[in-house]
Amino acid sequence: MNNPHAFSEHDIAAVYRAIDTRRDVRRGYLPVPLPDELLHRLLAAAHCAPSVGLMQPSRFILIRSPATRRAVHDIFRQANAEAAATYTGEQRELYSALKLEGILEAPQNLCIVSDTISSRGHGLGRHTMPETAIYSTVCAIQNLWLAARAEGVGVGWVSILAPERLRDLLHIPAHLLPVAYLCLGYVESFSDAPDLERAGWEQRIPLDAVLHHDRYTEPDKT
Repeated sequence: MNNPHAFSEHDIAAVYRAIDTRRDVRRGYLPVPLPDELLHRLLAAAHCAPSVGLMQPSRFILIRSPATRRAVHDIFRQANAEAAATYTGEQRELYSALKLEGILEAPQNLCIVSDTISSRGHGLGRHTMPETAIYSTVCAIQNLWLAARAEGVGVGWVSILAPERLRDLLHIPAHLLPVAYLCLGYVESFSDAPDLERAGWEQRIPLDAVLHHDRYTEPDKT
């Protein structure tokens, strides 16, 4: 079928390339700050993400201060030690060897929060699924991540942080929910495969293993 709404083959390939080569970058950040105009493009990509009821719940806190990043890194170190203690044996050794953040290496960090109770959108789409406000912010994060990959910018999502400590440090009001803390910056390279896969922490599963037709069916465990 000749679809007049489709992009050119070149543009289609670029979109799929960005998706396929996107990585969670934890190392190799260069000490060169991103230009303001590039940051604005990335944030604009996030801001135009789909959102339930057009509520646009995402709010962005750009963090460049070394002192603030050091304080966030302290929160990470404590949370990471607590997480490591939940593992035993070889798995604990493997966990402890993983590089799980680039908070201090990346010249800029970005905290993205969600206003889950905003009156914007007048509640459309949230009556039965109020959590879609958070999903909207996650869409914004993915938009930014793919735009960053296309621009040659690394992004690392740090989820090993105590939300309340982060809230206190960044003065995040109670009605805003911290969703993501990201490291952003130019990088030495992008890995051919996800770091956790290369380190042997986990392996990807094929699409066929998670695809169902017409109804959900439990996998055959025999």
